[in-house]
This record gives sequence, C-alpha cells and structure tokens, in this order.
Amino acid sequence: MQRVNALQRFIFSAVVVRISTIATTLFGISVFVFIVLRVIPGNTITGAFGIETGVLTPQQIAELRHYYGIDQSLLSQYFSWMGSFLTGHLGFSFSTGVSVLKLTESALPVTIELALIGTILGVIMGIAVGMFSASKPGSFRDFGGQLFGLLALAIPGFVLSTAIVTIMANIFHYFPNGLEYMTPWRDPWVNFQQMMFPGLVLGIAVAAPVMRTTRSALLETVDKDFVRTARGKGVIPRKVQMRHVLRNSLIPIVTMTGIQFGYLLGGAVIVEKIFALPGMGRQVLDAINKREYATVQSSVMIFAIMFVTINVLTDLVYRMIDPRIK
Repeated sequence: MQRVNALQRFIFSAVVVRISTIATTLFGISVFVFIVLRVIPGNTITGAFGIETGVLTPQQIAELRHYYGIDQSLLSQYFSWMGSFLTGHLGFSFSTGVSVLKLTESALPVTIELALIGTILGVIMGIAVGMFSASKPGSFRDFGGQLFGLLALAIPGFVLSTAIVTIMANIFHYFPNGLEYMTPWRDPWVNFQQMMFPGLVLGIAVAAPVMRTTRSALLETVDKDFVRTARGKGVIPRKVQMRHVLRNSLIPIVTMTGIQFGYLLGGAVIVEKIFALPGMGRQVLDAINKREYATVQSSVMIFAIMFVTINVLTDLVYRMIDPRIK
C-alpha cells in the first residue's frame, strides 16, 4: 500500500513538474516574441501605409494608434493580447480583414501536411542511408553515406528550392505551384504535385540529422551482448539488423525525428514562400512585413504549443518502443 501511494505521489509530482515546465516555456516564448516585434523598427501604421505615413497629420496618427491598439502601454498590450489568446480570440488581420483564427484554420493544415511529407521522406532516406553507412564503418559506402549527410546539411533549403523551381519552370515548363492551391480532399493529384517538391526539399534537410543519428545509434548497438548472442545462434544477418540492432536503436532516432518535425512546422517559411504555398510560415512572413502584431504573436504561439505537444507525444512513443521506460 505504501509503495502504491509513493508511486502515485511520484507520478503526480512528475506531471506537475512537466506542466510547470511547459507553462514556463510558453510564457517565455510569448514574452520574447512580444518584445522582439516591438524592437523591430516600424509599427502597424508604417506597415499598412508605407511611405505615405509621412503625409499623415499628428491627429490622424494618434487616431490610427488608437485604432490599432498600439497607443497603450506595452504591459497593457501584452496582457490584452494574452487574455484574448487564452480565450480563443487570436486577433484580427487588418490587411486582409479576416480574423487570425480563420487565417490559421486555412493555413495550418497546409503546413502540417508539408511537415508530415518532409518528415516521412526524411526519416525513410535518413534511416536507409544510416543503415547502409553503418553496415561497413570506414568503408567506401560509409564515406558515401556521410558525404550525403554533409551535403544535405550544407545546402540551404532556399538554394535547393530555387534550383528546383528554376529547372522545372525553365527547362521542363512544369510548375504546378503556379496554379491555385488544391487541398488533398479537393484534388488529390494536383495537391500531390504541389507538395512533392517542397516536401522533398524539407525531407533532405531532415534526412541529414536522422542519418547521422541512425549511424551512431547502430554502431553503438551492434557491439552489445544480445546482438552477438543472436549472431552466435545463427540468426539471419538481415533479421539481426532489423529486429535487434535497429529496434534497440530507435530511441535516439525517434527523438531526432520529433525534434525535426517540430522544426519543420515553424521552419518551412522560405520553402512555403518559394513554392507559393499558403501555409503558416508564409502567413507569419507576410504579417511581419506588415507589422501585424496579433497575427505574428498568435501564429508563433501556435507553433510553440505544437512543438511542446510533439515533445510530449515523443515521450509517450518511448514507452511504446521500450516498455522498460516508465
């Protein structure tokens, strides 16, 4: 009975600590993005009127500051935005005349789909190249695998994206992203063509760290006693590699996959812009140019919440992979 109570107290304290950590992280991100936006030169008025701001009278500027809500103190602006955000009111986009919540409802599925495609392609390529490289460490195939990882890390995504768009449009006269964006349930084939190349660009970026993690994990596991025992019993080498080596190396691979998927949700800004995808990254970039504080702040917070959620789900996956993890 005492052991059960001790276990319950431990679980309760662990949950409290985890929730406190998440809340503190999100609070820090909200303060950071709020301050950074105010440090950037310009405001919503200059973003909306551009060079025409210079011809506005002081009275007009004062009225516009009141209309945009930037005449209040920074503390009042922060708590006003945070209170609205916590109640589900993400703000209003003055340039489009649409609420940020409605903009997010249409943009978020695009980013999630793109991130999923990039992660799936990256994990497949990364694990395959990592296993190929680790099968004979120090050999030519190992050199080729590490060269792939190095090139994938070295080539920026915007360079690869621009090259793909240029080659497709100028040489093959093929650029499906120039058409209106199609959702997968509206036109699956057009959506596949529009998502294939940007997903490949992101997949290559994900494949590099996954490949390096896979190679290191496999080389560390391959010398374990249970692997040598399996080989001594005459188990087929392919089964040893898949059932024993790879399966017991999944924890670091899953960790890296979760991190990379979280990064793709907020880091696909340039790729979405180049391939003309109406995702969250493009939404944030346009809002920054127009100094729409509510759109940027709420979008970044959504990214942060999703990233934290992915980390929690990754921890749950650990338990499924290795039952010894409590």
